[in-house]
Amino acid sequence: MRKIPIVGAAIAAALIFAGCSSTAETASTETTPTEAAAVAEAGTGPGTGGSAVGFIFVGPKTDFGYNQAAYEGSQEVAAAFPDMEVLTQENVPEDDNAYRVMQGMVSRGAKILFATSYGHLQAAQKIAAENPDVAVVQQGNYIADPKDIGPNVGTYFGTVYEPVYLAGIAAGKATKSNKLGYIYAFPIPQTINNINAFQLGAQSVNPKVTTSTISTSSWCDPQKQKAAVDSLLAEGVDVITQHQDCTDTIIKATEAAGAMTVGYHSDASSLAPKGWLTGSQWNWGPLYNDIVKTAVEGKFTGSPYNANFRVGLQDGENPFVQSPFGPTVTEDTQATIASALTDLSAPGGSIFTGPIKDQAGKIVVPAGTSLQYGDPQIEGMNWFVEGVKGKIAQ
Repeated sequence: MRKIPIVGAAIAAALIFAGCSSTAETASTETTPTEAAAVAEAGTGPGTGGSAVGFIFVGPKTDFGYNQAAYEGSQEVAAAFPDMEVLTQENVPEDDNAYRVMQGMVSRGAKILFATSYGHLQAAQKIAAENPDVAVVQQGNYIADPKDIGPNVGTYFGTVYEPVYLAGIAAGKATKSNKLGYIYAFPIPQTINNINAFQLGAQSVNPKVTTSTISTSSWCDPQKQKAAVDSLLAEGVDVITQHQDCTDTIIKATEAAGAMTVGYHSDASSLAPKGWLTGSQWNWGPLYNDIVKTAVEGKFTGSPYNANFRVGLQDGENPFVQSPFGPTVTEDTQATIASALTDLSAPGGSIFTGPIKDQAGKIVVPAGTSLQYGDPQIEGMNWFVEGVKGKIAQ
C-alpha cells in the first residue's frame, strides 16, 4: 500500500462524514488479481484518459465544517494536477440529484468522481455501474458485500473515532459538572462510534463523567442546533461537542454561554477564544491526491481504493487529525493525551478494548478483545456505551 504523507497537523488520528440514506444493492462483476494486474500494466482502466475530476458536497463549501474541509481538499487536487479541471458542486442532496450532478460531470470529461457524503453511496454505485471507465469513490460509507464492489468503485475514510477519544480526555479533565453534551445528526455507525469514543476517552480520566446526547435529524439546521445547545446547558452540561456538518452555530452559542467546546471537522478555535479545548479536523489533500494519482496511472482496479479503504493511527496516514489545544488545556492533560496517542498507535491499540458495557450494563466487548478498524462490530455499531445518556434516535 502506498504511504500517504500527512502534513500540517501534529497528531494523526482516524470519522464522519456527512448525510444519511440507504445503501444501494448494485450488482457488479468481480475483478481477478490477474485482470487487475493487466489493467495496471497497460496503464488503462477506470479513471484514465479524462480531462477533469469531479467532487460533490452535500452542503456549502463555507460551512466551517465537513463540506469546507472536503472542498479544501479538492483545491489541493487542483494544485497538484494543474492539467486537469477540478469540477465541484456544493449543496447536492443525497437523492437522485447526486446521480444527475455526477453524470453531468462525466459528460464534461470527468473520469474520476468523489462523492463526499455518506448518503451519496447509492448514486455513486449507480454511476459506477453505468460508466465502467470512470473511477468513483465515496467518502465515509461502507459497501457491506464484497460482491458489490465493482472494478471501478470504492469507499474511503479515516478512523474518526480515534481523535474524538483523545478529545474526550480533554473534556473529561476540563469538566466541573461531570456532564458533557453531544449534538449529532443521524444515528449511523459513524456518529455512534464517535459518541462512544468521546465518552470512553472522558471516563478514562474521570469515571464520574456522563455524556448527554441530542439528535437534530439534520446535518445543518442552525435553529435545531441552538435549541440543542440551550437544552444541554439547562441540564448543567459544561462541555459541548458535536457531529454536524456546519459547526459554527453550536460553537458560538456554547462560547457565548461561557461553556467549553470541542470541535469537529475543522479548526474552529477562532470562534471560541476562551472555551475551545481541542477537536478533530480533516486533512484530505494527501489522500485525495493519492487516489487521483492511482487512477490516472491506470492502477485503480485492484488498488486499496477499489475496496472499503480505512486508515488509522497505526498506519500513520489518517486524514483525520487532532486540532490545536485551547488556552485552558493544561500541560498535564496534554501529556495524558500524548500517552494515550502512543498507546493507540502501537500494534493492537484500540479504544474499543474490553470489557466495555452498553447502557443496559451488558458486556458488548469482552475482556481481552480489541476491535480494530474495519471490524463489522465497529462499522455496524448500534449501541451506546455505559455513561452515555439518551436513546439512539430512530
